[in-house]
Amino acid sequence: MFSLLRPTEERIRAILARQQAAKFSYTEVGASRGQGPPGYASLHNRVELGRGSEAFAQASEAVRQWRMFDFAGVWLCWPNVTLESGNVVAVLLRHFGFWSLNFCRIVYVIDEDGPIRRFGFAYGTLAEHAESGEERFIVEWNHASDMVSYEISSFSRPGGLITQVAYPIARRLQSRFVCNSLLAMVHAVQASDQIAK
Repeated sequence: MFSLLRPTEERIRAILARQQAAKFSYTEVGASRGQGPPGYASLHNRVELGRGSEAFAQASEAVRQWRMFDFAGVWLCWPNVTLESGNVVAVLLRHFGFWSLNFCRIVYVIDEDGPIRRFGFAYGTLAEHAESGEERFIVEWNHASDMVSYEISSFSRPGGLITQVAYPIARRLQSRFVCNSLLAMVHAVQASDQIAK
């Protein structure tokens, strides 16, 4: 949904309520667990956050609090949504003088222990989204190297005519979102580390 004016909280809540029963806007639901399906553009980026169990705990808590959206020009509606399959969120963005409001449903949550400890989730686009596809946010603690990292990966394609026409711009905006998300997680873990000291 595109608008020249910022949508009110009441409008966002009303659309969110309608989106609770909406279907995904793509058929390959859950495909972000692997390489992603053909016919979609893929993004895959990772950043190191620190070392050890404390860094992993801080990073996991940052994901629970949706801190990867904590940067200018992006508002998550609402950051108190718990990470559970089926929950719906809206992402409000401001770019080029207009607003876009995009709706996603959590597809799955990851909480795995093993040689690599993982925590995170993926959400998929609903009909009220500029694009069509899935995005995964995950933190990992590699016990062998003791390294904790944050990874964001996605597969997507235009979800409508406007996005199709402006696809090169949409890809640039998506790449910028990924870079900002990586930085937001670095800052979230550093801030937690400073508070702990």
